[in-house]
Amino acid sequence: MSDSACYIIGAGPFYGLVQKPQIGDYILAADGGYRHCQTAGLTPDLLLGDFDSLEEHPTTLDTQTFPVEKDDTDSMLAIKLGLEKGFKTFHLYGGTGGRMDHTLANLQGLGFLAQHGARGYLYDETFVFTAIRNSSITLPPREDGIFSVFCLGPEAHGITIRGAKYCLEGADLDAFFPLGVSNHFQGEAVEITVENGCLLIGWEL
Repeated sequence: MSDSACYIIGAGPFYGLVQKPQIGDYILAADGGYRHCQTAGLTPDLLLGDFDSLEEHPTTLDTQTFPVEKDDTDSMLAIKLGLEKGFKTFHLYGGTGGRMDHTLANLQGLGFLAQHGARGYLYDETFVFTAIRNSSITLPPREDGIFSVFCLGPEAHGITIRGAKYCLEGADLDAFFPLGVSNHFQGEAVEITVENGCLLIGWEL
């Protein structure tokens, strides 16, 4: 389980798979995300949701149906189920580029995963986002490209960025000023650390 990942395919715009499921990975189709599974040639292990965007769904698949009026989005239902199954790595597709409120909800979902000791990756057309909490991440070296760092939640403390064009050492960030937007790779690995708090990090694919 520790080496396996949970793939969540949502109903938003689908730009193809950057990371593809391997043997042992678990695929969750969230409502209309089933159509994207068909496009990508994936057979989901479970199809779930309130089915407001997928009116008809195959009866041959394992399916969980939820009421339309609920506290969780279909993507959050999938995130919680993946956590219950013990997964620590999540790849989310079809979660950006459509309704802005759902995009924001899925970015918050990355923070939810970080709070629960997991790491999620949310793929957009040209960017990928993740969240870290009281920990570090190293972005592989590249000669150019942009990455951004945002505070996700209350003020984050002890933020260090090394190897980038604009570095920080033990700095603080809050959710109301985008100081960390549009930093640049410069040929080195970029190490980002937050001692206390949660960061949303996005970089170009």
